[in-house]
Amino acid sequence: MAVQKLPLAKALNESLRKALETDPKVIVMGLDVGKLGGVFRITDGLQKDFGEDRVVDTPLAESGIVGTAIGLALRGYRPVVEIQFDGFVFPAYDQIVTQLAKMRARSLGTVKMPVVIRIPYGGGIGAVEHHSESPESLFAHVAGLKVVTPANSSDAYWMLQQAIQSDDPVIFFEPKRRYWDKGEVDTEAIPGELHKARVAREGTDLTLLAYGPMVKTCLEAAAVAAEEGRSIEVVDLRSVSPLDFDTVQASVEKTGRLVVVHEAPVFFGSGAEIAARITERCFYHLEAPVLRVGGYHAPYPPARLEEEYLPGLDRVLDAVDRSLAY
Repeated sequence: MAVQKLPLAKALNESLRKALETDPKVIVMGLDVGKLGGVFRITDGLQKDFGEDRVVDTPLAESGIVGTAIGLALRGYRPVVEIQFDGFVFPAYDQIVTQLAKMRARSLGTVKMPVVIRIPYGGGIGAVEHHSESPESLFAHVAGLKVVTPANSSDAYWMLQQAIQSDDPVIFFEPKRRYWDKGEVDTEAIPGELHKARVAREGTDLTLLAYGPMVKTCLEAAAVAAEEGRSIEVVDLRSVSPLDFDTVQASVEKTGRLVVVHEAPVFFGSGAEIAARITERCFYHLEAPVLRVGGYHAPYPPARLEEEYLPGLDRVLDAVDRSLAY
């Protein structure tokens, strides 16, 4: 059957399986991705079916993992790297920023760099520090990198396929607390372009813009607001870099109001760039200032406090109320 109902984690597993079957140059590598199948079991069963040369268990050395992937890409392979948790990527940040992101430009486009770096990110699973961060804006700021994040199973399957087929490096952020959310996946119908935003719910009074784990929260907020007679449009950004400002602009010109929601701290977050750009583009359409809802400018808290830190339904609805009050 082309259409299946799959958890987001299983959709990623099926996508990797399809990529390994389709292209012998695709290699999956990372800590515990082989025999264990990854800490979230995203790579479960792949080493058994494709062998240790295609699904490679690496040492615990993120800089070495990404450096090896860069070398493989230079030799014509398409490595898909797994970083076990968001906070573990920083030992590899030097490789990503100074090498991976710059090689195509350095070679005037003659060198392809088809590396995908998969990173489970965000909170909501009660983990300790270094396991719940949202560092997407650190990568979106780096020219030469593409940064994407799916919010549902269909996008998880297809966006990973598209990322693997890209000749540019892609940072693929996976919302770990949504791994077990089920959704329909049509394995024969691509839902859209990799860097195109999607209107997840139509509305006329206000636009809620989110990506990754916060899309579900915003859809829930829109449903609550609808009970009070408010029509909220929800836009799933899908790609943080490049960013589909045209779709966002079209929505804001219709609704006149915008609230941007992400788990990462609001200070210098992706919402700041969106707010600035939409204010420039839509100044005469805006009925209220662009508002932002996100994490606090503080280190991620212990697990028992994370619900106070993470933007939830109440904080999103409070921003909706404040925007509509103008």
